[in-house]
Amino acid sequence: MALLPDIPHATLYRHLATLVKTGLIEVVDQRRIRGAVERVYALPAHGATLDAAALATATPEDHARYFTAFVSSLLSEFSRYLARERIDFAADGAGYQQLVLHLTDAELATFAADLNQIIGPLLGNQPGNGRVPRLLATVLLPADQPTAAEATRRTPEREDGSGTREGSD
Repeated sequence: MALLPDIPHATLYRHLATLVKTGLIEVVDQRRIRGAVERVYALPAHGATLDAAALATATPEDHARYFTAFVSSLLSEFSRYLARERIDFAADGAGYQQLVLHLTDAELATFAADLNQIIGPLLGNQPGNGRVPRLLATVLLPADQPTAAEATRRTPEREDGSGTREGSD
């Protein structure tokens, strides 16, 4: 509360209740202090996802907040990883990349179904037996196509790797 002095307590409690109800956060501890209940919240161990109804009714501003929280949690996890005494991207299986896939709607549907088929059975794995928890985060969104003006400003590559602009040989 001290970190959010501009937010009325009732508003904050209402938002927390909504986040708990939708499964985006969960109560991990609670105790009585002078007649009041103090709760500790955290992201669920299985991660946080929005159901179809929540996604359908969310405004663009809601999505901006959700995505900011998502990216913030990734930054936090990555910072924790980098703070380890020893990090080895190859040995740890760590990495990150950004790709653009050119897909028809049918190819996208097949890709999503195939990915779910691969990941689905792994979600049931329990800790132990040499399993290391690994965070997989995905973002899939349309990539903007360059406008005609942007495309003509791009520098084409020659076979030798040097770039030239149109009409500047």
